[in-house]
Amino acid sequence: MIFNRFLSVGSATLLAKELAVDGTCSKKGKPINKGYLYKLLKNQVYIGKAVHKGKAYPGEHEAIISMDLWNKVRTIIKESPRVRANHTRAQTPALLKGIIFGADGRAMTPVHTKKTNKLYRYYVAAEILKEETHEGIVRRVPAGEIETAVIDHVRGLLRAPEIVVATWRAARGHDENISEADVREALHDLDPLWDELFPAEQTRVLQLLVERVEVHPDGLDIKFRVDGLETLVSEIRGSMTEQRAA
Repeated sequence: MIFNRFLSVGSATLLAKELAVDGTCSKKGKPINKGYLYKLLKNQVYIGKAVHKGKAYPGEHEAIISMDLWNKVRTIIKESPRVRANHTRAQTPALLKGIIFGADGRAMTPVHTKKTNKLYRYYVAAEILKEETHEGIVRRVPAGEIETAVIDHVRGLLRAPEIVVATWRAARGHDENISEADVREALHDLDPLWDELFPAEQTRVLQLLVERVEVHPDGLDIKFRVDGLETLVSEIRGSMTEQRAA
């Protein structure tokens, strides 16, 4: 079950959280954390081998994990979360689609081109596609660079005291029992988890938090959604409550 779910989730951190919610424990009755999962997923006993002093030999017991499943899981584990995210993002090249605009207020369009089997992605000003020319408009920006800049800015703001306070004040309108410490813990918990998220989930979170990104010749303007921060805090707190209950 764990091997199959890891293949689906692709993240030991997320799977550990799911297993905690489900109440799945180790043989000693302890919660399964990320470190335990990695040891389990690397244990060759499950594929019918016996391990002695670091070397694996054919065992006398029957395998319970097929080699096909084992190899697929190993392929995922060998890649770092960041590399995994970059590979997947190349296949879903619209992280800022719908929220990125030029200085003229018109949406920038994601485009890509392929040269010598390498994918190049950009966000292009609408006027370029319509063959118009205006001064003061950024014609195009590399998608990877601007996505990284926006993500890093968002991650930094999640730790900013003024964002924590603003989110707490807004959240109190829906939950009078929520404390500033609750909000701070929820927002801070997202940052170390970010690199473990698949690009599709990163996109959902980013578009939940960011209303608009405007590209100017001298930099970026990013407008945040306070209601999005409230929603995110509610989701994270709900997950934490379920884990504690488990």
